[in-house]
Amino acid sequence: MCWSATADLVAGTGVAAVGVASVALVRGGRDLPLAALPLLLGAHQIVEAVVWSSGGGRGPATTAWAVIALPVLAVWVPAGVLCAAPPHARARLVVLLAVGVATAAPLAHGLATGPVTAEIRGRTVGYTIDLSHPVLLVAGYLLATVGSLLLSGDRRLVLLGMLAAVGALICWTLWRLEFVSTWCAFAALCSVVLLGWVRTRPPASSTPLRRSW
Repeated sequence: MCWSATADLVAGTGVAAVGVASVALVRGGRDLPLAALPLLLGAHQIVEAVVWSSGGGRGPATTAWAVIALPVLAVWVPAGVLCAAPPHARARLVVLLAVGVATAAPLAHGLATGPVTAEIRGRTVGYTIDLSHPVLLVAGYLLATVGSLLLSGDRRLVLLGMLAAVGALICWTLWRLEFVSTWCAFAALCSVVLLGWVRTRPPASSTPLRRSW
């Protein structure tokens, strides 16, 4: 999320471009889901530019934003980390993927059965979704996404997980204060880190068997 429709559109286009570069540099199929994550994040921001332009409300763009932000990312991130992780880390990452799936299911149900409303609040957009046990769902979401990065067994992905944890806290605080939405800058930073991760990955045929963490 950015602070205006223009900012979301520009940032989303830039993040998507980083995603295109990441996908183009992929050397092994197992890295593709994570390499493509900036494409998803860029599309997410472009969708929110439409939400801004429409003045919020309950339109298709609002629903699409919530679908990507909640159930899709809850599964995409741990699944991508599992695919790319070294063998010694995969057992624990399977557990975190299961947490992501278990979290995504009620999120998807809530989006399918209840309205999603966006409201322009100064330089932020607030989304209202009727969900049961929201605290538990947030905990499961963070465990599946940030937790999978921190336990990935890959130094760069662990760094990304630490950035995600700190950045999410800062962005959430600014958003709650309705000061300014900075998620777009956070997404851009994470996308650049992922691009660097892709550039350093060995070809699939030469992936080392030793631990990387």
